[in-house]
Amino acid sequence: MAVAASPPPRLVVLDGHTTNPGDLSWEPLQRLGTLTVHPRTPPQLVAERIAAADLVITNKTRLGAAELAAAPELRGICMLSTGYDAVDGAAAAARAIPLCNVPDYGTPSVAQAVFALLLELTNRTGHHSERVRQGAWSASPDFCFWEGNLTELAGLRFGVVGLGRIGLAVATIARAFGMEVIAHRRRASVGGEAATAAASPVPTVDLATLLARCDVVSLHCPLTPKTRGLINAERIAAMKPGALLLNTGRGPLIEEADLAAALHSGHLGGAGLDVLSLEPPDPTNPLLRAPNCVITPHIAWASRAARQRLLAAVAANAAAILAGAPSHVVNGV
Repeated sequence: MAVAASPPPRLVVLDGHTTNPGDLSWEPLQRLGTLTVHPRTPPQLVAERIAAADLVITNKTRLGAAELAAAPELRGICMLSTGYDAVDGAAAAARAIPLCNVPDYGTPSVAQAVFALLLELTNRTGHHSERVRQGAWSASPDFCFWEGNLTELAGLRFGVVGLGRIGLAVATIARAFGMEVIAHRRRASVGGEAATAAASPVPTVDLATLLARCDVVSLHCPLTPKTRGLINAERIAAMKPGALLLNTGRGPLIEEADLAAALHSGHLGGAGLDVLSLEPPDPTNPLLRAPNCVITPHIAWASRAARQRLLAAVAANAAAILAGAPSHVVNGV
C-alpha cells in the first residue's frame, strides 16, 4: 500500500511589507513549502493567520502566549530582524519552539545611517539645501552664508554604548573622521557583543565616564529591562554640555520627555534618532517639536542590500528549523 506523502510545510509571513515592499523576491522561502505572505497583520487576526502554520515569520507583529497557543502545529518562529522582543520567547520555549533571529545583516547600513544623522547635526546639509531653495543664498550679500554652528568632527570624542558588530563598525568610521573613540559594554558575556569587544582595540569605560567625557554618544545596545530608559534625566544631566546624542538602536532606550527637555534647555546640542518609543510616533511625542532634533522613520536597516541579506538569512533559518537543526536560536530551545 502506498504511503501518502506528507503535505509541504506551511510558512506564514505576518508583516512582510517593510522587508519586501516589492523590490525583492520571496522565492528563497517559497522553495521551502507553501508560503503565505501578509503585508501587515492586525492583532485581532494573528491567531487566525498562524493557526495552521508550521513556521511563522514576523518582524514587529507581536506573538504572545495566547497567540502561540492558537498554533498547535508550530515548529519554529523566524524573526525578520535582529531584535526579538516582539515574541514571547519563554512561551515558545515552553513548547520547545525555537525562536531564531538574524544577528548580522544590517551592520554596514546602520553604521552608515549613524553618520548620516551625525553629519546632519554637524553640517546641517539638509537645512542649508532647503534654505538655498527658499532663496536665502540668492539674497545673501556675501558669496556664502550659513545658519547655526558648523562643527568639525576631527578631534572630538565619540562614545559607543554597546560594542557589538554595529557598535564596532561605528567606532571604525568615527576613527576615520579623526575622532577619539571610547566605548561602554555590558559586563556579562552576551553573544556577539562580548566576542566582538574582546577582540576590539576600542578602550572601554563605565557608562558614567563615557557620558561625562564624550562630545557624541551613540546607542547600540539591545532593549532589555535593564536598558529601558537607560538615557534619562539623571544621565542626561551628567553628559557633557552641548553633546550630541544618537540612537539607531531601540526607541525606549531613551526617556523621550527628558531628552526633549534637555534639547529645549540647550544642555544637549542636538539629537539624531532613527527610532522612537512608539512607531509610528504619536503626534504629541515631545521630540517632534524639540529643537536640534533630527528624526528619521526607522530606516537605518532598510537599504535594499541589507534587506536582501536579511531575507536570505531568514530563509536559511527557516530551512534549518525544518531540518531539525535550528540556528541563531535566542530562546534556548
